[in-house]
Amino acid sequence: MWNVGVLALLALVGANKAMAADSTLDAVKKKGFVQCGVSDGLPGFSNPDAKGVWQGMDVDVCRAVAAAVFGDAAKVKYVSLTAKERFTALQSGEVDILSRNTTWTLTRDASLGLTFAGTNYYDGQGFLVNKSLGVKSAKELDGAAICIQSGTTTELNVADYFRANGGMKYTPVVFDTSDQTVKGFESGRCDVLTSDQSQLYALKIKLSKPDDAVVLPEVISKEPLGPVVRQGDDQWFKIVRWSMFAMINAEEAGLTTANVDSMLKSDNPDVRRLLGLEEPKGNVLGLDDKWAYNIVKQVGSYGEVFDRNVGSGSPLKIERGINALWNKGGFMYAPPIR
Repeated sequence: MWNVGVLALLALVGANKAMAADSTLDAVKKKGFVQCGVSDGLPGFSNPDAKGVWQGMDVDVCRAVAAAVFGDAAKVKYVSLTAKERFTALQSGEVDILSRNTTWTLTRDASLGLTFAGTNYYDGQGFLVNKSLGVKSAKELDGAAICIQSGTTTELNVADYFRANGGMKYTPVVFDTSDQTVKGFESGRCDVLTSDQSQLYALKIKLSKPDDAVVLPEVISKEPLGPVVRQGDDQWFKIVRWSMFAMINAEEAGLTTANVDSMLKSDNPDVRRLLGLEEPKGNVLGLDDKWAYNIVKQVGSYGEVFDRNVGSGSPLKIERGINALWNKGGFMYAPPIR
């Protein structure tokens, strides 16, 4: 007769096999594309162009994962999600990755059955006001009506900031989508629009008269933004995480979409490991040896992704600042590939 301990062990082994058989990587390969949850339209991060093609920093995370898995960055399907919808869509399996300007917090990381794979943009919350208001500082906003998007960390941060600064008062005007907050601000329903600073610059260009508005200097919170996956699938988590790390390491090594082919002849051991020419090979992630090469060739280094989407090559013109590489005064740092 089997004892209870042996039966429990067999049950655990069976459960683990079932989980492995139903892994996200297997499911993604079976359907032939990565299902990516993105925003409801935020220029520079995830926004469809005039032809309906999704573009942005968050979109490029999903493209990098597709390049790593399939060798084809185009094998992604996008699902537009509001802030309220995003976590449910990931939990239910509607999307494989949530890459949607989402702040990494303890509650989100520890209580939703989800895991943040890293940070692809370091941000902080700020305030956008009409120049006609004559306000130079957030500390002058006592009594203001403030447009806020629901389901975000923004609501809590505003409450904390006003309470911490002498108990200032404000009236929240809450909307479900970022477009609604812009329309509310432009129509005069509120004096101020608050969000992550990157979003403020993105939303500002949606205004009919963007030069009439200004972002105040205060940054009132820490907002590390990054992609999210479901807990319990370490392999998929590592594929998403190392797809981002590959782009950061590529920038540090001087690799670009334009030079990556010539760099296949490099004698630099860091470059050779990144491009799959030396150990560790792609099988440690369950991928082809050219997984990182495909990311750089088809999507680019982190610097290229930043510049074309939100930096000097984009309408937003956001400076690298804290999103520069660690060896150039910023926070961007990736563990070595070795």
